[in-house]
Amino acid sequence: MNIRRAFIVYLVLLVISYVSMAVGADAPIGKPVEIRFDQHRFTPSKVEVPVGVPLTIRVVNASRERIEFESFKLNREKVVEPGASIVVQLPALRAGSYDFYDDFHDDVPEGTIVAR
Repeated sequence: MNIRRAFIVYLVLLVISYVSMAVGADAPIGKPVEIRFDQHRFTPSKVEVPVGVPLTIRVVNASRERIEFESFKLNREKVVEPGASIVVQLPALRAGSYDFYDDFHDDVPEGTIVAR
């Protein structure tokens, strides 16, 4: 009976360990990165983030016009009302460059998130 009980305890601990790792894998780590839209541009226009770490981005629209934070590479598209902010949750990124832009205004320079 002791071997059987030890085996059951081992399996339970293994499942708990696996579940806790899976739940924590997509949880944002650290302080959110803030990107502001004001005077018809994103600031900062380039953000560097570590590879393999989930990310939270807070987009603040400090302008008087509606914008749309969009990125095909990140598969994100969100409208941000004047004076409002949104939160964008991203999974751990692979190394590379991910552009974002305001889809409502073609003349706004693109921004970039670089994962290194």
